[in-house]
Parts: sequence; structure tokens; C-alpha cells
Amino acid sequence: MTIEAAADASSGASASGSSFYAAMRILPRAQREAMFQIYTFCRAVDDIADSDGPRPERSAALAQWRRDIDALCEGHPPPHLQSYLSSVRAFGLQRADFLAVIDGMEMDVLGDIRAPDAATLDLYCDRVASAVGRLSVRVFGLPESDGKLLAFHLGRALQLTNILRDIDEDASIGRLYLPREALAAAGIASDDPKIVATDPAMPQACAPLLVQARDHFIKSDEIMARNSRRSVRAPRIMSRYYHAILDRLVVRGFAPPRAPVRLSTAAKLMILARYAVI
Repeated sequence: MTIEAAADASSGASASGSSFYAAMRILPRAQREAMFQIYTFCRAVDDIADSDGPRPERSAALAQWRRDIDALCEGHPPPHLQSYLSSVRAFGLQRADFLAVIDGMEMDVLGDIRAPDAATLDLYCDRVASAVGRLSVRVFGLPESDGKLLAFHLGRALQLTNILRDIDEDASIGRLYLPREALAAAGIASDDPKIVATDPAMPQACAPLLVQARDHFIKSDEIMARNSRRSVRAPRIMSRYYHAILDRLVVRGFAPPRAPVRLSTAAKLMILARYAVI
């Protein structure tokens, strides 16, 4: 699941009803429209990956999206991407990053992910989250080097938070994103998502991802601190949203049974009020 598609997945919201929308609506019009286009793309390919249709049909749908992105980046987009062309040109959005997102969705389509090794999990996070970040930082106007670093760290921080938040939801559809190394270290031998989700050693299995997520948040904060407030307003809001979710997960704990953790509207508004003003 991409970060934009997960922005308010619990309610099945469209962009206009999500925390993503709240973070992006503060942007100037051209940037805002480009970010909503990125959101729409992410939502479309994520919906394909998460549908219950036959895997060959979902793979074919993603293959069509690859062709559509190729056409867009070559300057002759299909009708449904016609409006994207000005954004691609204005912000230098890269074909490789769009395709990386599709590659991440393909990882979910080819087979349900179950306890991947750490390297595979990191590749997944790079594709479904950091690649979205690489598109986004170009729109935000960050310098090339810091933009890529921010996408690397913040994308992983958000995606690892998603994984820790959505353990039970993912298990219900046969997916388990906790890495096999963490499960083994916690003494969990199974890779069956529902069995793992109810194992009493889950706090130990989640601990390494919690450490990684926190470290990525720290590094992303350092990058944002040295860049102009205007260019990092939107990513800082998203960072604060997800950091607040991570904090609530820690307070709740990871032992089963786990109550769902969500960020209230009031908490989102407080974050928005603090960081939206330049």
C-alpha cells in the first residue's frame, strides 16, 4: 500500500477526505494539483493490487499502467493522464519513480507477502513509499540531494509505521510484512499471518521495526530542519501525523489483542495549525 493510498485507508476516503488532503491543500495551486495527480495515480495502482480479482488480471492492469506512464513521459499521454503532462514537465517528475511505485504494487500482486527478508522489505518500502516521496519532493521544490534523502528516510518511516499499525488488517487478507529475521529473533517460527498476529511474542517481533521507524523519523527531521519552511510544510505535516500514530502504537503496545489506532480529527487539526503557517 502506498503512503498516499494509506493516508486515510481506515475510512476508505478519497483525497478530499483524507489526512493527505489536509497536508496538501496548503500548497500553491500548481503544486497542489500535481500532488493530487500523484495521489490519484497511487490510489489507482494500489486499488488494483488490493483488489480480490484474479492475479493475472491485476498484473495485466498494472502492465497497462506501465504503458500509460511510458506514453505520458514521452509526451503523448492517454486521455486519463492528459492533465498530468504539465506537472511532469513543470516539476521534472521521473518515469523511473512512477514505475517503481507500480513495481511495488506488483510485489503484492504476484503473491501475498509473508515474512519477507529484511532486504526485500526495504525494497518494498522504497518502491511503495520512498518512490512516492521522490515524486513529491520535486513538487515541493527541495534541492536534489536533500530531496532524495528526505524521500528515502521519510518514506520508510511512514511505511514502517503503516506496517506496525496494520498488522491485523494485513493478516486478514493473508499478508505479513514483519521481516523473517525479526520473527526468528522473537522465537516465532510460523509465517502464517493470522498465527503470527496472535503470537504473544509480537512485541519482540515488532521492536526492530519500531527502532527503524524512529531512526528514519529523526533523520527526516534533520533534513527538513535545514531546508526552507515553505518547501517542507507538507512533508512535515505528514511526518507529524504518522509520528503521532507511532507514539500511540507504542502506548497501546503490540501484544494481542490490539485495539485499532487512529489519529483523531482534533489531533490532525492541531498539527495542521502548527505547521501550515509559514
